[in-house]
Amino acid sequence: MPGEQIQIGGQAVIEGVMMRSKDTYSVAVRRADGSILVRTKPFVSFVRRYKVFGIPLLRGAFVLIESLILGVKALTFSGDVAAQDEKSSDKDKDSDAHSAIPQKSFWEKLWLAASVLFSLVLGMFIFFYVPLLLTDLLGAETGFWFNLVDGILRLAIFLLYIFLITFMKDIRRVFEYHGAEHKSIFAFEKDAELTPAAAKPLSRFHPRCGTSFLLIVMLVSILVFMFLGKPETIADRLLRLAFIPLIGGISYELIRLSGTGANSSFWRPFIVPGLYLQRLTTKEPDESQLEVAIVALKSALGMDLSDHTGVLVEGAPPVAAGQPRA
Repeated sequence: MPGEQIQIGGQAVIEGVMMRSKDTYSVAVRRADGSILVRTKPFVSFVRRYKVFGIPLLRGAFVLIESLILGVKALTFSGDVAAQDEKSSDKDKDSDAHSAIPQKSFWEKLWLAASVLFSLVLGMFIFFYVPLLLTDLLGAETGFWFNLVDGILRLAIFLLYIFLITFMKDIRRVFEYHGAEHKSIFAFEKDAELTPAAAKPLSRFHPRCGTSFLLIVMLVSILVFMFLGKPETIADRLLRLAFIPLIGGISYELIRLSGTGANSSFWRPFIVPGLYLQRLTTKEPDESQLEVAIVALKSALGMDLSDHTGVLVEGAPPVAAGQPRA
């Protein structure tokens, strides 16, 4: 299996994992009865369909938008599964847990889009605008010192946020699936057997992780904003938003280099901070969680799932369910 020729990306979701290959993405979610529900959809990147948008720096902005869209879809699906399981449990413990996940109405989709937009705006305010306000209060005068202090404050807020959410029980479960995602991808990349037992001893720290990417974004933003000088007006501050695609594009190229240069003595010092940060955003998964990640990976690659019991591919008849999750 030529793992080095196919780049796999992933994301942890609620009680599950999303995996993405070059032309497919798949979400596998552990249900309350122990079975695994799988949704698989075709997806070809905009960058692959239109080569002109595949040039370095430019491609990063499109890939990030696509990743955000797929991530929201995967999280929504896993949330719908969890809500249906809870509803079924409340109404009738013997109800059919394999019933189809209901489609959202137009107004539900509109509300979801509005919620995502609000979250993005709130995130921009907290991680980009609040540091500017705090830097003003600290009295930094020159463009160099203003942007350096602003960047340090932005990084501190980001790290504090990551640290605080690790104490949330539900988030810890997501971080365990995050670890399972990394271990299963490593198993694929190392041509190891795609089983929980083979994946379990592998590292949960991956150089192409989204956590590492966000850290790179924070650092690259400091360098980019240095060229803009000190923002004197509201317009100057809002102008910085226009440079976010450039920051994302540069960061995307750096995270790609991180993946190819993970074993390089030159690149290693630049990769290590992101790997250490993953000690917060990934936790050791159990074999049940590893199985979910492997099912998602196999499904994204179009591989056979017959070795896994209790797997229900959306739209197909169910097979025997596994053991209830803890």
